[in-house]
Amino acid sequence: MDRFIVISGCSGGGKSTLLTELARRGFAVIEEPGRRIVDAERARGGTAMPWIDMEGFLCRAITTAMADREAACSNRGITFFDRGLVDAASALETLTGEPTIARDCYNHRYAPRVFLTPPWPEIYATDSARQHNLAAAITEYDRLAALYPALGYETLVLPKVPVAERADIVLASLPPLSVP
Repeated sequence: MDRFIVISGCSGGGKSTLLTELARRGFAVIEEPGRRIVDAERARGGTAMPWIDMEGFLCRAITTAMADREAACSNRGITFFDRGLVDAASALETLTGEPTIARDCYNHRYAPRVFLTPPWPEIYATDSARQHNLAAAITEYDRLAALYPALGYETLVLPKVPVAERADIVLASLPPLSVP
């Protein structure tokens, strides 16, 4: 789906801030599945959180990412995703060895260009939903930076610049038919 644009990369690298800016500019955005899952699990007293039940959390992230893609089909313009199916499937496959990438990612594609936020130690912070450290975030980034191209995606690593400049770079890098 050429109008489904993924912003992926390092945890704490500014993805959510970038998505907030793109939403402010009138674009449809889908918030990161992981944060929504953690919020829902906390609200219901559940355990599908990365620090309690990583496998359960990742299975929920895959289900959520698939539902997000389906819901975005009703959007006429482009939709920006804060992470997506590839992120969740690769994490589950790394954890369990289960071939989730082959099962899920080849038939549920996003636009050919994926934007990656690199590790940015100066802005990295943990919070109630992001409890892993920067080293774990960098390991995740390295895995995703290698995987997206292996799946046939072109990646563009975003520079460490103010959010408005990042948004301008993303929008200038989209095919002309994608920008409203």
